[in-house]
Amino acid sequence: MRRLGMFGGTALLAWAATSMANAAPLTLEQIYGENAIKLDRNPESKWLKGGDAYTTIEPSKDKAGGFDIVAHQTATGAASILISARDLTPAGASAPLGISGYQWSDDGRYALIATNTHRLRHPDDIGDYWLLDRQTRALRQIGAKRPAASLMFATFSPDSTRIAYLSGNNLYVERVADGATVQLTTDGSEQILNGIGDPVYEEEFELAQAFTWSPDSRHVAYWRSDTTGVGTFHMIKNTDTIYPQVISFPYSKPGTTNSAVKVGVVAAEGGPTTWFALEGDPRENYVPRMSWADSPTEVLIQYENRAQNTNRVMIGKIADGSVRTVFTDRDDAWVDANADPKWLDHGRFFTWLSEKDGWRHLYLIARDGSQVQLRTPGDFDIVSVENIDAASGTVYYVASPDNVMQRYLYRTSLSGAPKLERVTPASEPGFNAYDVAPSGRWAFHTVSRFDQPPVTDVVSLPDHRSARGLTDNKAMRQLMAGTAHGEESFFKVTVDGTALDGWMMKPPGFDPAKKYPLLVYVYGEPAGQTVQDKWGGDRYMWHLMMAQRGYIVVSIDNHGVASPRGRAWRKSIYRQIGILASADQAAAVRALIAEHNYIDPARIGVWGWSGGGAMTLNAMFRYPDLYKTGIAVAAPANQRLYNSIYQERYMGTPQNNPDGYRNGSPITFAGDLKGDLLVIQGTGDDNVHYQNMEQMTDALIAHNKQFSMMAYPDRTHGIFEKKNTRLHLFTLMTNYLAEHLPPGGVAR
Repeated sequence: MRRLGMFGGTALLAWAATSMANAAPLTLEQIYGENAIKLDRNPESKWLKGGDAYTTIEPSKDKAGGFDIVAHQTATGAASILISARDLTPAGASAPLGISGYQWSDDGRYALIATNTHRLRHPDDIGDYWLLDRQTRALRQIGAKRPAASLMFATFSPDSTRIAYLSGNNLYVERVADGATVQLTTDGSEQILNGIGDPVYEEEFELAQAFTWSPDSRHVAYWRSDTTGVGTFHMIKNTDTIYPQVISFPYSKPGTTNSAVKVGVVAAEGGPTTWFALEGDPRENYVPRMSWADSPTEVLIQYENRAQNTNRVMIGKIADGSVRTVFTDRDDAWVDANADPKWLDHGRFFTWLSEKDGWRHLYLIARDGSQVQLRTPGDFDIVSVENIDAASGTVYYVASPDNVMQRYLYRTSLSGAPKLERVTPASEPGFNAYDVAPSGRWAFHTVSRFDQPPVTDVVSLPDHRSARGLTDNKAMRQLMAGTAHGEESFFKVTVDGTALDGWMMKPPGFDPAKKYPLLVYVYGEPAGQTVQDKWGGDRYMWHLMMAQRGYIVVSIDNHGVASPRGRAWRKSIYRQIGILASADQAAAVRALIAEHNYIDPARIGVWGWSGGGAMTLNAMFRYPDLYKTGIAVAAPANQRLYNSIYQERYMGTPQNNPDGYRNGSPITFAGDLKGDLLVIQGTGDDNVHYQNMEQMTDALIAHNKQFSMMAYPDRTHGIFEKKNTRLHLFTLMTNYLAEHLPPGGVAR
């Protein structure tokens, strides 16, 4: 049973609290225990033949176990095994290979299987690769002469005759036919990185694999990073051996030396690299993207200055390394690189996302820079481009012009007068995500809502008809249907003339005549948005459990978060990260207290993770008379300690914005703490380093401020590794709040 809940003028379908009077509350074990119900595992699907079929990994019925790779006809659903677990059993082996990932050659004859993978910077970064010939069923290991489990990013050439891969920070190419191998680079070392981004490039530009095949399979374009002179960060791993293991990596922090990065092209048969003639100091500029310019002889290079407010789009010739600028994207704050520009009209135009008119829109830019055409006019943002079909002249993209908390699929034409059309039907409200087939005729479609787990199906486009369901998360839905819900609603709260979005969860059996504690879940950084009509996973479930225990739980999106509300909204926080956002959050909480006398002003709590952890610290230190209890998880306490690319994008350098760095860092105000604070960090966090925890606690001690802390040994930023970690973490948080922010309604 459901009803329409209202709060602050915004409606949301919410569970009917009156129908759940006898429902059992959630437990921590149900959410985080070993037997907790998990979401259905979406098949690891890959499109075949442009979208006429797709493949999935499925458990094999063979007695030897393992997994099969199964093909499904998109139109009919008819399934057949393309590769069996038996096919993936090496000669002499007693068991099939595990499958960490797989890819197809363009001609469909070969499959490349990643296995035995382990973490380098992220899970499944590095391991072994095996090549299967589907015609002969021959199976052999790629890079067999390299050390075991040392290969990364193995990738077929477009003509299916070669495989490029990275090992030991050098690039190699191996022939499919006979295994003959050519080493393309020889200077790879701990300081020289060929074909892989340095840790900061990887984190902020999503540049892990830093090489790409030419369309004619004759060349490889790649990045080379010289990290000499970059500061070295050291982490200590204590739990696996009797002596500590020191993990060291180059890591540029704000205002310090960056890697010297250059890009070039080398022949697949080997030989010297032709480097592109990019002007300026390579340590004071970035190459966030490079792709082939619809030609085997030219590449498209995006070249940003260190301030990241100018992106020069260049075409480089591989014959001599010369470059010419065809378009420049500028902004008073920062500009974002484009992930994957597409070429149209036989290479005459490429696509580009820009905020140049105040909204993130799609443009077509002529190869010679003579034309810039706006294809998605209007006061709305494109969230992401999902598919560009040059044959039909159509682009599919995700946007939500009328409700920034939701997402829908749209399409528009690439020629003539722009025609914008919503593809997602009105019967699918909420948060819609798509993986569109290359042909644009089919898509994997996933939809969820704030309190409704996701459902995934295969839909045809553009009519959006469901061909079949893939996952429905029935078990999770049954769990949600069997537990108590109070009113869950979206609202708006006005701060300095701007309406901020928020959501609120009230306890089941809520009594407006009583006062309840308020628990604020916060993020607030430019990289995220917490107020979305989207299933929130275990985070939503924990918040529901806390509401069941007697808390009002809210989240509010301050200025600058990644909502599709236009350039001015997102860039209002430029050079004042942590300052404007925390002021917004505090003003919004005060407005809620003034408007709703069922909120107990003596019991205001706040918690957040990562950027939300920093926001929690800012709340507790800057507004100590408002917030009484806080839990900061994996918090960047000092902006000087995070990476240069992220922090300088939004703040400039510490040299040109010293006041911003000082006033935006929570550690500056540690001496103002009054309430109860719990800080939590993984000692193996290679994103927000444990150094933040130590500097923060050191400052609190210096000010004689009492606080609680928990360090999770060798856990990374997500604090999830090893048995019972999440159960322990959220038990700790739950108990801390119960002690320091007592739940339940009390008489006014």
